[in-house]
Amino acid sequence: MDKSHNIFISHYGKDDKHVQSLKARLKGQGYNIRNFSVDSTKHKDGRTPSKPVIERLLRMRINWSSTFICLVGPKTHTRAWVDYEIQKAVEKGKRIIGVYTHGSKETALLPKGLEKVASNLIGWNSIDKIGEIISGKNYPIENPDGKVITDAFDRPIIRC
Repeated sequence: MDKSHNIFISHYGKDDKHVQSLKARLKGQGYNIRNFSVDSTKHKDGRTPSKPVIERLLRMRINWSSTFICLVGPKTHTRAWVDYEIQKAVEKGKRIIGVYTHGSKETALLPKGLEKVASNLIGWNSIDKIGEIISGKNYPIENPDGKVITDAFDRPIIRC
């Protein structure tokens, strides 16, 4: 199985520690991941680019990725850039995976549209499955605690 993948990790900036942890877990599982998202490991020169420049950068980086991962934390649903990134991933036909961050509550709010477009949605405790999911395997949808959702009434997910 080829373990080299180009990914884009959409996240709320203050959840960067979860991005780094996710990348470390994938590396520990033997995956060679090229991460095209903007996180703390990317050089920043202190300038704030204009909205058109940011949009162009995000479109290019999402386009270069085969898989789009959205880390869902307590404030992710409030971020307009996360919504924009999800929209672009859908437009580009990317495999979309939702991963609840460590410590997410049962009522974690999903970003607009993620529940409808994610091929998988898993809890942080199921993160060991992420490499297989990136490689194309599907697992049942989960709650933030990793419990498999068996029916619509078992879903404590609140949509925004």
